[in-house]
Amino acid sequence: MKALQFNIHPEIEKAETLPSSFYRSQSVYDQLIERVFAKSWQFAGDVSLCNLGGTVHPFEFMEYGLQEPMLLSNDGGIINCLSNVCTHRGNILCHHPKKARNITCMYHGRRFNLKGEFQNMPQFKEAADFPRPEDSLHQFPLKQWGPWLFTALGNELDFQPVLDAMERKVGFLPLDQFKLDTSRSKDYLVNAHWALYCDNYLEGFHIPFVHDGLNQVLDYGKYKTELYPHANLQVGYAASGEHVFDLPKDHEDFGEQIGAYYFWLFPNMMFNFYPWGLSINVVKPISLNRTKVSFISYVLDESKLDTGAGAALDKVEREDEFVVEGVFKGMSSRVYNTGRFSPKMEKGVHHFHRLLAEFLSE
Repeated sequence: MKALQFNIHPEIEKAETLPSSFYRSQSVYDQLIERVFAKSWQFAGDVSLCNLGGTVHPFEFMEYGLQEPMLLSNDGGIINCLSNVCTHRGNILCHHPKKARNITCMYHGRRFNLKGEFQNMPQFKEAADFPRPEDSLHQFPLKQWGPWLFTALGNELDFQPVLDAMERKVGFLPLDQFKLDTSRSKDYLVNAHWALYCDNYLEGFHIPFVHDGLNQVLDYGKYKTELYPHANLQVGYAASGEHVFDLPKDHEDFGEQIGAYYFWLFPNMMFNFYPWGLSINVVKPISLNRTKVSFISYVLDESKLDTGAGAALDKVEREDEFVVEGVFKGMSSRVYNTGRFSPKMEKGVHHFHRLLAEFLSE
């Protein structure tokens, strides 16, 4: 597959955005799946999915596009991320979460232990050079931060600096006490290119114009973005009287009135920390013009729910959807090609565009 060349000037003061053709092209979309998402880390859930020894939990790496079958297994307290495909004839091994002493294929009886190691196979005594190392299940990289799990198809992207950046800012919080609240979790369908949804998320520039309620609880004049190699952070300073984080004295932001830490993890994950807890947003490309966004809520302090920057998230989402879908329609214009970045307010978008251009050109 031939590399695509999109040139984003490294100096935001001189740079232009990705062209409208980027969001309209099926070939670009296909290459984003292979060159960006296939090299990315993705959210795999939390330890509660298999928090007991002898449990297995099947899932797919990317619900659409790549759809690699994976399996979380808990082997005596150690969580593994394994291929969910039998090494004999490619059958899916596990269709539902369950307790299990081993992993056995229902097609021809091939058996693996919970580490994914080959154990037994009927009618294979005559097979030469068997079993081979590749007859065990492939093991995917797995990282845990707090109770949350992340995996990837390979180790091409170093994900640890991303976790370190979040740890530095919000590691003071009792992360293991965050509890999943399915009643506050929700999926949204957006009729737009997935990258446009991320573009919108990555700047606070639109807040006074799109989110009247959010603008009232944030101090827009202090809003800032911090960049990391494969992540960035938007810091939402609270307006007077709103709930803020109780920062420890040794925290780099101690003394500041912060109502939200908005982390973006390349290419499609958002970890939004509020005094009440966390809203994880995972942006899932379905097609060139359709995106699924999963909101996953973890509550820390129920007394602070529905207050400050973390209030009315459904309303904020609907407002974002309206403008993102409008921008996607605008990408079909015959007279619009590229725009310019606000050096103060669109550092995150510029950073994102540079990363996309870099990955597509590799």
